[in-house]
Amino acid sequence: MSSSSPHRRTSHITKRRVAGVALVGVSALLAAAVQSGAASAAPEQAPRAGRINPGAVTMKLSASQRAELIRDADSAKATTARDLGLGAGESLVARDVMKDADGTVHTRYERTYDGLPVLGGDMVVDTSKSGRTGHVYKATSASLKVATLKPAVAAGTAEKQALSAARAAGSKSTTADRAPRKVIWAASGRPTLAYEAVVGGLQDDGTPNQLHVITDAATGKKLYEYQGIETGIGNTQYSGQVNLTTTQSGSNFTLTDGARGGHKTYNLNRGTSGTGTLFSQTSDTWGNGTTSNAATAGADAHYGAAETWDFYKNTFGRSGIKNNGVGAYSRVHYGNAYVNAFWDDSCFCMTYGDGSGNNDPLTALDVAGHEMSHGVTSNTAGLNYSGESGGLNEATSDIFGTGVEFYANNSTDVGDYLIGEKIDINGDGTPLRYMDKPSKDGGSADSWYSGVGNLDVHYSSGVANHFFYLLSEGSGAKVINGVSYNSPTSDGLPVTGIGRDKALQIWYRALTTKFTSTTNYASARTGTLAAAGELYGTTSAEYTAVANAWAAVNVGSRPGGGGGGGTSFENTTDVSIPDNGPAVTSSITVTGRTGNAPSNLAVAVNIVHTWRGDLQIDLVAPDGSTYRLKSTSSSDSADNVNTTYTVNASSEVANGTWKLKVQDKAAQDTGYIDSWKLTFP
Repeated sequence: MSSSSPHRRTSHITKRRVAGVALVGVSALLAAAVQSGAASAAPEQAPRAGRINPGAVTMKLSASQRAELIRDADSAKATTARDLGLGAGESLVARDVMKDADGTVHTRYERTYDGLPVLGGDMVVDTSKSGRTGHVYKATSASLKVATLKPAVAAGTAEKQALSAARAAGSKSTTADRAPRKVIWAASGRPTLAYEAVVGGLQDDGTPNQLHVITDAATGKKLYEYQGIETGIGNTQYSGQVNLTTTQSGSNFTLTDGARGGHKTYNLNRGTSGTGTLFSQTSDTWGNGTTSNAATAGADAHYGAAETWDFYKNTFGRSGIKNNGVGAYSRVHYGNAYVNAFWDDSCFCMTYGDGSGNNDPLTALDVAGHEMSHGVTSNTAGLNYSGESGGLNEATSDIFGTGVEFYANNSTDVGDYLIGEKIDINGDGTPLRYMDKPSKDGGSADSWYSGVGNLDVHYSSGVANHFFYLLSEGSGAKVINGVSYNSPTSDGLPVTGIGRDKALQIWYRALTTKFTSTTNYASARTGTLAAAGELYGTTSAEYTAVANAWAAVNVGSRPGGGGGGGTSFENTTDVSIPDNGPAVTSSITVTGRTGNAPSNLAVAVNIVHTWRGDLQIDLVAPDGSTYRLKSTSSSDSADNVNTTYTVNASSEVANGTWKLKVQDKAAQDTGYIDSWKLTFP
């Protein structure tokens, strides 16, 4: 299923990773605390164990209240910029706002630099009821300084490069949507004057194209690219007979939902542009449950939109995709035998193809929830649809699409942790994706590794999907609503779930108040821990479960050395890492073990560094044998290393002095070993 700022797709274009979210000011305390698996800057404990802290509950804002808060933020943006220490050429633009019951306001800002948009300059600023600035979550921690605002290459060069990139990706009918615009590109390291070009036309599978290509305005080098298309009574094909909210005008009824922001459902009738024709008829019974009636797919889409609206409103207090009470619209019967569905932010609409042979429209309930959730992501964190942030974007839609399916409690399409199980997109009755063990689809990642961001976003999403399943249900074999699951963990240790409802609340709060456009998996761990701490307390079972679930997909370590058994040895002494200098080591002496080390020795590494791609990291055994944990990478521009590596050390004697060896092999960025830990399961 597709979506982005504007659509997403199920085809697989591999993108490179982008920088992770950086924390500044008070939030730096949070990052440090999360690395140690202990306290954070969040409240120390919720009022009652297992219950949400009432002060952290998001308030339901009317459209006028939300607009007023955004106006307030805009009027104070100059003062806020000074308080945050932004440079003289930097300005803030308030894009979204959320308010907690305790008065805390979370304001999401975009940035400009001398009037130019800063891509990757977004941030979330938390302000207490008293007006004091708290956490600040920034998409980049780099200072906004560029040598010149005069480009050395012509805009036409950027446009040609964008058109070439689109054709190389299989696009047809390729055209430039508009002349390239000058921007400051800050999402992947040092801010750079650049051009952003957008290419339209169609992708190779018929999905509308919206390829964004970022070109260095000084050298003409391509810096980045991402796809902007993310990918009455109703007798539905997938959900049985359902109630639909429609509108009567004279003797006709239309698929217009006046109770949910005026959402409308249109029939494109095999077209690929425009809105098509609003479904309208004299009877208020829609479709016959088969593809022989065009209104069947309309009924499925209309029902999915209603359930998704209700899920967000009743679960999170969110009124519509933009949280402003305005409905989107749906288009069905897109193209001929089009095997996809997508969200398009530019039209604020969902679009559904009819599947292979026009026999299986992609209008199932979890698909509808998935696509509209791309719209929610676009209007909150704005996760870039490429690299690890793209995987998180896609996983967010899977997570909330699953939430919609369980919320609907439809006996014909019961809730499960399978994605797209009704639409038979593979032609053999298998789901599109599996959350309990993502690799069952043949391409998705079960756990994080250093190259996971190079996978297509529909495959790299497996890490977060697996995390969410483990956090909700726990590891091991079980049967839920008649479906059998057996979820493994990367470290071989068990995870105890906290229930889907709590997991959803944690993910939503992290998405809307912690994540930014460049959040990666390490930063998603930080953000979800912060959310869990605010909702349930940092000493709660929920907070511990979040840490354990991330460790179980190889993101970070378990608190206290394993959480499910095993013995840990840790060194927490800081060791400075010279910039582009010789290797340094930190030692741990292991005693009291018998025989050899295990085949799944867990090596938890926490390094603070401003460009982790510079780092080469090795584990050195007592006999001097070296195990490579991480190589340098010019494209890995995120901050910090906060990862648990699994090493087959079964040929090594366990007792003795083990060393973590780290070398910075490129200039201009610095850091230090904060801590590291060996866990013998």
